[in-house]
Amino acid sequence: MAESTTGTARIAVTGLATMGSNLARNLARNGFRVAVHNRTPARTRALVEQHGHEGDFVPAETLPDLVAALQRPRQIIIMVKAGQPTDAVIDELADLLEPGDMIIDGGNAHFADTRRREARLRERGLHFVGAGISGGEEGALNGPSIMPGGSAESYQHLGPVLETIAAKVDGQPCCVHVGPDGAGHFVKMVHNGIEYADMQLIAESYDLLRHVGGLEPAAIGEVFRTWNSGDLESYLVEITAEVLGHVDAATGKPLVDVIADQAEQKGTGRWTVQEALELGVPVTGIAEAVFARSLSANTDQRAAVRAAFPEAEQAAAKAPEGLVEDVRHALFASKVVAYAQGFDEIRAASQTYGWNIDLGAMATIWRGGCIIRARFLDRIRAAYDRDPELASLLVDDYFASAVEQAREAWRRVVVAAVRAGVPTPGFSSALAYYDALRAERLPAALVQGLRDYFGAHTYRRVDRDGSFHTLWSADRSEVSA
Repeated sequence: MAESTTGTARIAVTGLATMGSNLARNLARNGFRVAVHNRTPARTRALVEQHGHEGDFVPAETLPDLVAALQRPRQIIIMVKAGQPTDAVIDELADLLEPGDMIIDGGNAHFADTRRREARLRERGLHFVGAGISGGEEGALNGPSIMPGGSAESYQHLGPVLETIAAKVDGQPCCVHVGPDGAGHFVKMVHNGIEYADMQLIAESYDLLRHVGGLEPAAIGEVFRTWNSGDLESYLVEITAEVLGHVDAATGKPLVDVIADQAEQKGTGRWTVQEALELGVPVTGIAEAVFARSLSANTDQRAAVRAAFPEAEQAAAKAPEGLVEDVRHALFASKVVAYAQGFDEIRAASQTYGWNIDLGAMATIWRGGCIIRARFLDRIRAAYDRDPELASLLVDDYFASAVEQAREAWRRVVVAAVRAGVPTPGFSSALAYYDALRAERLPAALVQGLRDYFGAHTYRRVDRDGSFHTLWSADRSEVSA
């Protein structure tokens, strides 16, 4: 490394696969001198050769060179594979850094790993920031939504850089300090979980319009294009229209008919459900989306069941009048439920870990750059601005009114799906969640009675305080527990 570049770079990126290289280019395009490094030096050289005209890069062949290139306090973004590879890079960097320096993990790390790493590096006087970055490779290059955790002090130094490269909506950067230690990666995890639910609901809408409504993919694409000009406006609805309208060059068929119906996953949706179970928060829409992907991958099992119950045995169903408009309402209402469940999980984690997350701010930074960006995130932000302690998004005046207007259409869609044998776990679970929340009494009373019968787990009564147990195997009298 040339002597003239020592101590001159504002920030560094190590790990120059697509996301890392695009993030480095974004930083350089925004006027920051960026030190860049990859385990394979050829990739570092290729980045500088191909994109050196976009800004000021300082290539480094080794991590010691990378550290030497940086101004103090040093800031190094890690964009490597989550898990052990991330730990290995952190360990190597930590031995090269000095108190006050900062390591930023921009990958999809599990928030518990981020908490562990932050605590360990804090003991050495180093700052560790787990930063969720959403928007894919395009967002990394042109402006992502960024969800950084870590200490408030670290954000004072790092925040201006991240806010500069983040997406902007109404002049506001889609980046805010989320909270301490693993808060940023937790919020990114839930963002991805909502993304799973959002895509599942869109897929179910397509399935209904095609197999109940009888529309072809291109026509359904036009339906989504129309929906994207209304209250369903979002990035995912926008690109759904593009995918459904695309024709495969090799076969002349709609591309959606050529793609194998096996949805893959990288784990963040599953983490979201696992953590929700630990926190006691029902995220049924996200869970059904995760399970739907798992089911789609079980092709041998699907083939065996399909042979046992041939499609011809399914009841024929006539498309109900107004199906397209009903599906639009059902999609909107179910999306509200998915987002409500995700925000409930973030709030529960914030309370459990003492993160003090501003839920309205999370809606604000998701308005641009990220995959779930949508028009109604402004409504979510406004809802939490009006009442930061909102019991559920469903009770906010705007969302309560919208769901109320959609309710009968929502029910008609689920009924039509059941009659036609079209699986809609997302729509059905969202409606069941809504109905359960608004029910005056749930059958949980019977569940608790059964638990008391076989395990003496006790129960509470509606007419007096305390816990009670019925002596089921004796005279069935009731005793205080």
